[in-house]
Amino acid sequence: MTDVGREMYAMIAELYPLCRSITGNGVRRSLEIIGRAFPLHVHEVPSGTPVLDWTIPREWNIRDAYVAGPGGERVVDFQASNLHVVSYSVPVRARMTLEELRPRLHTRPDFPEVIPYRTSYYTETWGFCLSQRQLDGMPAGEYDVTIDASLEPGSLTYGEGYVEGSTDDEVLISCHICHPSLANDNLSGIALVAFLARWLALAPRRYSYRFLFIPGTIGSITWLARNEARVGRVKHGLVIAGVGADGPFTYKRSRRGAAEIDRAAVHVLRHQGGGFAVQDFSPYGYDERQFCSPGFNLPMGCFMRASHGEYREYHTSADDLSLVAPEALAVSLRTCQAIVDVLEGNGRYLNQNPKGEPQLGKRGLYRAVGGELDRQSRELAMLWVLNLSDGSHTLLDIADRADLAFGHVRAAAAVLVDHGLLKAASA
Repeated sequence: MTDVGREMYAMIAELYPLCRSITGNGVRRSLEIIGRAFPLHVHEVPSGTPVLDWTIPREWNIRDAYVAGPGGERVVDFQASNLHVVSYSVPVRARMTLEELRPRLHTRPDFPEVIPYRTSYYTETWGFCLSQRQLDGMPAGEYDVTIDASLEPGSLTYGEGYVEGSTDDEVLISCHICHPSLANDNLSGIALVAFLARWLALAPRRYSYRFLFIPGTIGSITWLARNEARVGRVKHGLVIAGVGADGPFTYKRSRRGAAEIDRAAVHVLRHQGGGFAVQDFSPYGYDERQFCSPGFNLPMGCFMRASHGEYREYHTSADDLSLVAPEALAVSLRTCQAIVDVLEGNGRYLNQNPKGEPQLGKRGLYRAVGGELDRQSRELAMLWVLNLSDGSHTLLDIADRADLAFGHVRAAAAVLVDHGLLKAASA
């Protein structure tokens, strides 16, 4: 896992300098890099295409931008940080006084050393972001302002990957790809989804898995509009965001509140140790709010370490490569793998000797389940599985009721099946 964490960090470091937005060449280049880890189908949806209640916007690309001071020096420079320009700023060439320019300059006075991240996707305007300290150091006088950008008909670009399982039932895993140089939000999510996809492709699976690398909001709306006829295949789903920094995990429940994905995620977090938080659904945050909109109501939760907007570095230049760590990335990946293992292994069984308790000792079953559990716990897991395997309880139901880790309950079920005491219930 340490090696995988380093690989994930290397992907983040390669993606970090690129200027991404909801459209444009930065997104395309990013998808090329991601596609080296896991093959993607890249979709291009033309500007002006209706998608539900929205319309695909014109494509935005930027080449350069700066504010040059009275002496000609660049005091705000896109080449130094792509956060310096409000995303989707229209082209500008102007000369104006500092007072005329000031309403177009965005800072974080409460965090004076950082450059904030600002966007203006659906209103034609322009602006620059800079630290409060930079702004305080700008003398009165005239400034040359240039934004060398284009906003013209093009397309919205997103990536989609797929791992086929033994059934058409799908697990949908999504991350947003529209942010520029922000490492935790959400290059960490991009890396996790890419490496989770790579891991899932290594062995046969019951579910099929679909992976989306999409611009926030408009990307999920576009995918839903183009796939409305097939969303019924989605049985479970996760939106992944902000998983590269140290700290406790946060899971946000789906709109359904008690979907299997909600129970699986909370179960894994409860049994892996360490602090964690669980949030109820709200229609604010990442793309789970689109997937969980009432017309779709998909069982999509959101898996995070640092919650949307709830850490100081969020949407600022302080969300840089120093904020994410290979070890944290590896633990986040391992936790998502554990959630997938619960989804894959969950099922209902029937006790084949339901009248009274079968004699486990004569079958050698006390020693059949090894690993971390002691003999008493192994026996307890088998007894719980036997007692509740009446065709109506899943293994996750049993694990939660017995307060045992899912892996131990699943292992007990496998041993009982091998000894003819249990069989899978028909779907």
